[in-house]
Amino acid sequence: MAKKIIWSTRATASFDKIIKYLEKDWTKKEIEKLVSNTQKVLQQIESGSIKFRTSGKKDIHEVLVTKHNLLIYRIKKNQIDLLVFYDTRQHPKKKKF
Repeated sequence: MAKKIIWSTRATASFDKIIKYLEKDWTKKEIEKLVSNTQKVLQQIESGSIKFRTSGKKDIHEVLVTKHNLLIYRIKKNQIDLLVFYDTRQHPKKKKF
């Protein structure tokens, strides 16, 4: 049974920040790739067919959406909470969720 995906305020803000950065400094192709990859990953997470690597904290997982963007999410009984999109080029200590 597919679980409902809930976007946190922080996940929405961090995704929007990435899109704005791509609009400013990259091409439409990179934006389309990010959106497409995000949709594919969300479908995999929602279906429950794949569990991505754990973050070391209970029920929190990480998945690379692109080589520079990591999605951190939490699995709950009836839903999946998207916590934050993280730029992998940042220092790991900034990866807070």
